[in-house]
Amino acid sequence: MSHRELAQGFGVDAQLGLDDMAIHSLRAAYGENGLPETQQRHAVLVFISQFRSALILVLIGAAILSALIGNQKDALIIFTVVLINALVSFYQEYRAEQSLSALKAMLPSQTQVRRNGQKQQIDASELVPGDIVLLEAGDRVPADGRVLVAVGVEIDESTLTGESLPASKQVDAALPIETPLAERHTMAFMNTLLTRGRAEILVTATGLHTEMGKISAVLAASAESATPLQIQLDLLGKKLGLIAISLVSILALLEWLRGLALAQIIISAIALGVAAIPEGLPVVVTVTLALGMHKMAKQHAIVKRLASVETLGCTTVICSDKTGTLTLNQMTARSLYYQQRLFQISGEGYRSSGEISASDCDTLPDLMPLLAPLRACNDSHITGEQIIGDPMEAALLVLAAKIPGQSPALARCAEIPFDSAHKYMATFHHAETGVQIYLKGAPDVLLAHCTHTLNAAGEIALSDGERQNIIAQYHAMAQQGLRGLMLAQRHIPTQALASTPLKQHIHDLCFVALIGLQDPPRSEARDAIALCQRAGIAVKMITGDHQATGQAIAHELNLVGNCMTGAELEKLSTSELAERIDDIAVFARVSPAHKVKIVNALQAQGHVVAMTGDGVNDAPALKTADIGVAMGKNGSAVAKEAATMVLTDDNFATIVSAVHQGRALYENILKFVRFQLSTTIGAILTVFIAPWLGLPAPFTPIQILWIAIIMDGPPAISLALDPARDDIMEQAPRSQSEAVLTAPRLSRILAYGATMMVGTLGVLAWELQQGSPERAATMAFTTFVLFQFFNVFNARNERHSAFNGHFFTNRMLWMSLLAVLSLQIIAVHWPTAQSLFHTHGMAWSDWPTCIAVASSIWLLEEGRKWLFRLFYKKRYRAVG
Repeated sequence: MSHRELAQGFGVDAQLGLDDMAIHSLRAAYGENGLPETQQRHAVLVFISQFRSALILVLIGAAILSALIGNQKDALIIFTVVLINALVSFYQEYRAEQSLSALKAMLPSQTQVRRNGQKQQIDASELVPGDIVLLEAGDRVPADGRVLVAVGVEIDESTLTGESLPASKQVDAALPIETPLAERHTMAFMNTLLTRGRAEILVTATGLHTEMGKISAVLAASAESATPLQIQLDLLGKKLGLIAISLVSILALLEWLRGLALAQIIISAIALGVAAIPEGLPVVVTVTLALGMHKMAKQHAIVKRLASVETLGCTTVICSDKTGTLTLNQMTARSLYYQQRLFQISGEGYRSSGEISASDCDTLPDLMPLLAPLRACNDSHITGEQIIGDPMEAALLVLAAKIPGQSPALARCAEIPFDSAHKYMATFHHAETGVQIYLKGAPDVLLAHCTHTLNAAGEIALSDGERQNIIAQYHAMAQQGLRGLMLAQRHIPTQALASTPLKQHIHDLCFVALIGLQDPPRSEARDAIALCQRAGIAVKMITGDHQATGQAIAHELNLVGNCMTGAELEKLSTSELAERIDDIAVFARVSPAHKVKIVNALQAQGHVVAMTGDGVNDAPALKTADIGVAMGKNGSAVAKEAATMVLTDDNFATIVSAVHQGRALYENILKFVRFQLSTTIGAILTVFIAPWLGLPAPFTPIQILWIAIIMDGPPAISLALDPARDDIMEQAPRSQSEAVLTAPRLSRILAYGATMMVGTLGVLAWELQQGSPERAATMAFTTFVLFQFFNVFNARNERHSAFNGHFFTNRMLWMSLLAVLSLQIIAVHWPTAQSLFHTHGMAWSDWPTCIAVASSIWLLEEGRKWLFRLFYKKRYRAVG
């Protein structure tokens, strides 16, 4: 529709604006121009949610049962473990979802409108469709609207479309309905920023009906999914719970048939139940992830959700926004065609470091004639690396700074501002012999007005051959993803300026130079992508920019794959896209809805997706992805709140460090799982098998809790501080469906548990024949504790010998093991502790026996690893 037809449809005169009656009816129909705030969970509900785990529920049941039969000490210890886990998880998880609130906070609070024929200042929330909004440079657009008046207007839409450069706006253009968001030059969108000019817009959509409102709707509809570790630990808890119930039932039935008292049966059942549940698992996993979060924060990566740390370890695809994430979001001059020669320009962003070098490796010509048009036809300013004005003009100032020398300052006496209609800017300056005109703009427009060109001797006639050379260079720059900008000049007499309209002087121009501009890729992003590729992680660039620009940046970053546009993506269903998505490296001209579709397609293929970005347009995909990574410095508030991790240095390379840390943490959690479950299996088998062999109960419930506290505490937590393997980033990501307990891993854990059971019951049976039952039980208890001391070394490395370069690197582990040994000595030999733990009769001379039996678990495992390495070495030689 034309803007006149649109105004008629709303029943508004653009010169008068809406009247009070129309405003009242429209507000009743469309409501307030605002976005709904997200409903936050109450702190109590967040705390209660920490008790949903099957492990925790079984422990609570055991604690209640202990209290009912009078074992308050056991109940208190179990409840303490449960409460600590809940408090730590609550502290980390109580992060209110503020994405929609951040969107609302970004809206301008006041805006200028024309109503009842007068200009008025009103709250942006009071806008209704049909309002006439008056905007100037620096204003934020308060609602979506059709442009009615555009005087040199450019709007920064990068947070919405991903475009690096401000978009120019037009009034009378006729656009098809399917025109992509970034190419709707007749529209202005909520929360975008007017960088230049003056505009009047007719509001067409408010609140949730705006493009920003659609983003907020997608954010509200996005559900957070559990991480792979959460799912598997919950499943493990349920399995262990079923095992505990089954074994407790069998043991209770056996002891009832043997005629034991009900109280004794319940005590034995609680002991077996506590032994069967790895009560330290939730606490240690939580603490391990918290330690990982703290370490990652020091490395500029702040994780908002605790369990998201380990998700990084199995990330298979990183979807990254181009502008500001893989690139600097700072326009830079990269190529120069000047005096019939091509030059390359080094340096990045708004730093003046860099130089100009000739592609033919010859000496440089005199570059001084470039300085005047670069600086004079320019309204921007640079302070440090901060710019005031247009990014493209700032790039020209940086280019001028790379040219040695100073051009004389010329007073500007007139100008033709840039306008999308004529696509150039011209400035007029008083010179000694007249008026000098400098121009910059679209090459296809300015070149048509050129009759001369500049060379070393001065201005000469522009030949047809040179004109074709300029056109060829312009096309070559476009194919490289560079945005071409032409510089031209003309000299006129002083009296001509006053007697002729300014635009009538734009002819007989002299071609000065053709400049290729680009938002350059980050140098560290290139190295980070290479490391991701070695680690088996695919990187996909998702951008709102043009296809050629995206492909050019991808080529510089060594991203290999096909390119798909938003229009092509729109025609595919999610399932069709999923079939092709692994071969695609670049998605260009996409909208926020497309980004979510891309993430969904990747997830449908079984990928664990990390999405990085910094703009409002990234927020829905950040929340839909398995882990969203926002940029902390230049990222929007919406992106930061939607993401699960924020990079405080806006460095794409930091995500690789975070992936490394995520992998290391997962391996350390596996170390604890191996250590914890082998202890659990050993305790279950020892307690369950003893009655079948006619032996007394080897442990009391308080002794089992003591084992859990001293072995699942500092030693287990210290495993989280183990250094990562040197080759951890040289292997493919683990599968999201990979079980925590694979068959080989489970078989080894069962073997460890069986070794503990045989050794502990062997000591118990042998000592019962030699002396008192109290001494025998105490030695069995001590032997089982020492089994854990040696088994921790088995847990540290699943395939290689514990005697490696990292054997002594974990100081916390060695201090913890010393503490465990000291506490066990106290429990066995200190009279007060003896009465509490029922430990009596064990002499210092009995320790060598306990140590010798317990060390067998380490020696046997080292033997197995040696045979494993020997077998595979021979097999490798045979194959070779």
